[in-house]
Amino acid sequence: MKDFILKFKFIDQLIKSDKTPLHILLLSAIIGACAGLLGVAFQFSVDFISTIRVSKVEQYLSDPLHIAIAIFIVSMILSMISYYIVKRFAPEAGGSGIPEVEGALEDLRPVRWWRVLPVKFLGGLGTLGSGMVLGREGPTVQMGANIAGMFADIFRLKQGENRHILLASGAAAGLSAAFNAPLAGIIFVIEEMRSEFKYGLISFKSVLIGSVMATIVFRVIYGSSTLLNIGTFDHVDLSALWLFLLLGFLMGLVGLSFNRSLLFLQDRFEAFYRGKMLRFVITGGIIGGSCGVIALYLPDLVGEGFNVIHAWRNGSFTLQMLLIIFLLRFLTSIICFSSGATGGIFSPLLALGTLFGALFGDYAIHFFPQYELHTGIFAIAGMGALFAATVRAPLTGAILVLELTSSFTLILPMLITCLGATIAAQLFGGHPLYTVLLEKTLLKNHQPIRNPLDTPNCEPRSTASTETKS
Repeated sequence: MKDFILKFKFIDQLIKSDKTPLHILLLSAIIGACAGLLGVAFQFSVDFISTIRVSKVEQYLSDPLHIAIAIFIVSMILSMISYYIVKRFAPEAGGSGIPEVEGALEDLRPVRWWRVLPVKFLGGLGTLGSGMVLGREGPTVQMGANIAGMFADIFRLKQGENRHILLASGAAAGLSAAFNAPLAGIIFVIEEMRSEFKYGLISFKSVLIGSVMATIVFRVIYGSSTLLNIGTFDHVDLSALWLFLLLGFLMGLVGLSFNRSLLFLQDRFEAFYRGKMLRFVITGGIIGGSCGVIALYLPDLVGEGFNVIHAWRNGSFTLQMLLIIFLLRFLTSIICFSSGATGGIFSPLLALGTLFGALFGDYAIHFFPQYELHTGIFAIAGMGALFAATVRAPLTGAILVLELTSSFTLILPMLITCLGATIAAQLFGGHPLYTVLLEKTLLKNHQPIRNPLDTPNCEPRSTASTETKS
């Protein structure tokens, strides 16, 4: 009996020694599970719309010209509905949504979950379902954060720190659910949102719990298999690592060009729209309809990107085709995203990085056969490097790709390539894409801003107040 009392006291002391409020951790788990369910539902709905959009037309029509016209009309209607509801009901649901989450973590942007959740879901169905070159991760990250905002309002969390913790947890859960990548979701919030994320033991626990719960939900429904089965590769010889540094440098230049092209075209679109609904909706309809038709004949040029990665893996491309598809997808990616469509940029970047990495790898193997490398190693490294150069998050890029492909033996060349890409982009004056997009949104809405572009190496905020309040 005495031993039992001592054990009970020990457990009681252990519980009391942890200052983490249990309700925050419990809410993080619930938010993670809900974000996972919504992410799975979003993925299923996009796949369903994409399939039925073509199958129903081909079921009733046989003439190729009639099929093309019908696909254009259906895709145009889907994208026009998306552009309209975003512009009319929730402009903050346009684009990726990740800059909005970063702004919310600094109390610079509001979290209007009651309108963002339905508009983001339906808007994403319209654009991704029409075949546009966009990813699902932007919508799932923003929807995850808005689910957190909903629970924070329902339970009337008054402390700003706790609300921010839940927002970060929801964002991490959204990314984890999009890619079946729990570690990438955690690292993304800590690295990409480093100037907004409130570091501390409580916040880290919450983000970890949210990400894990979202991944569990995803795997219960879809299974635990990797999303990109590119192959299994051995460790890279140390003498060949300089090739990956060179690839990273080149990828940094590609990422810099991508960001500047996207921002330039975004300004041109906004100048053309002039705030007019009709121009915005019609432009979206033309882009969506065109992508729908292109998907019929040249599917590798459109879509979120996983399709073209699998096509390359099956040996469908020559060197010339790799270059052409890379250039054309580069163009379609920036057109779709800069037009204001609802959707993310992660997946298109992964596809572009794979194509450029494979192209570089073919030449590297030709000129340096003594290293006995496989093109797939360069493709995987390039996949993460372009993301790192564009978003300026090398660790997230590396971890995300390693989880997507289960190529953990390539962690060293991957890190070298991502780091080289990030350094090159920074040396030539590049800025993180989401930071620039957030600054543009704040300026457009005449809001006071801090300018992290002038201080790229932001120091983490002190967490002492967070721990004390909690």
